[in-house]
Amino acid sequence: MLLCRRLLSAPMALTPSAAYDLLRSPFALDDLGGGPPFVVDVGNAALELRDVSATLRALACVTVAVVADPTDSRAGTAPFDVVVAERGVDALVTAVRSNPMASIALVQLLRASERLDVGDALFAESATYAMLQSGPEFQGWLATRRRERATSSVEPAVVGARDGARMRLTLNRPAVHNAFNAAMRDELIAHLRAVAADPSITSVHLDGAGPSFCSGGDLDEFGTTPDPATGHLVRSTRSPAWWLARCAEQSSVALHGACIGAGIELAAFARQVTATEDAFFQLPEVALGLIPGAGGTVSLPRRIGRQRTAWLALSGQRIDAETALAWGLVDAVSGRPRPR
Repeated sequence: MLLCRRLLSAPMALTPSAAYDLLRSPFALDDLGGGPPFVVDVGNAALELRDVSATLRALACVTVAVVADPTDSRAGTAPFDVVVAERGVDALVTAVRSNPMASIALVQLLRASERLDVGDALFAESATYAMLQSGPEFQGWLATRRRERATSSVEPAVVGARDGARMRLTLNRPAVHNAFNAAMRDELIAHLRAVAADPSITSVHLDGAGPSFCSGGDLDEFGTTPDPATGHLVRSTRSPAWWLARCAEQSSVALHGACIGAGIELAAFARQVTATEDAFFQLPEVALGLIPGAGGTVSLPRRIGRQRTAWLALSGQRIDAETALAWGLVDAVSGRPRPR
């Protein structure tokens, strides 16, 4: 009960000097861990906190730097999980307080994954996801979930077409905005395995049929795995993220419409990612009591950094194609390359 009260209590915005004093305490990890977001109003002050950065990385809470200008190049070097402008603090803190366990697990995973290769980072993501599947936040969401949508009958879920040395793969559940289900996962892996086994295929292009590239994981299948351990085993042995990472150098992805959850997590592994002007991007999993589980904690930080990935996942907010282009989440929008 004490832990729950600490997780839901309101955070206090600290000055840099007050933050230093707390972080230098030998009891910082115990006193601050498991609590509300650790928010520091650094303003225009220097963001390099080298002598306490190790403690910040070890805290079992979301650490937030409030800055005058989040686009300042110094912001990305701050040893915090998230960097936001003052106007964005309240919404972020509210989102974290709604699902504190998933939020803390997310930032801990992102910190650790920075130092891991793709395979180990995917393992860590899956293990964290499995842990949260049995937690009260996801189970609470699941209890309110109604499965009302009819499953798309379009077959196959992924269409493959080869043209010489080029393989085109199209997600093919347009009636449900290409919601990513088990059939789509297995068919995509089968195609990618064939590509990996055939050296005469030198390029792979992935797109989506219908109004959207991919609206994320099929919610009708959430919670249908027998248990979290089985789910982790499935993700470890049937991972489209792993196969896309293996084929990354020869892969391109064309995005349009909704690119939610798996719809951007998988795409971000490709060497070249393009988007139409109507594309939008979102990571909604933390609001369900989970974390991105289709490779997003591995692929997105390698494109946009740990802090922007954390903000996307914690806030659940959408970004448009222009923002994605500016961040480097996509490489071109409607033929316009990212400014260098």
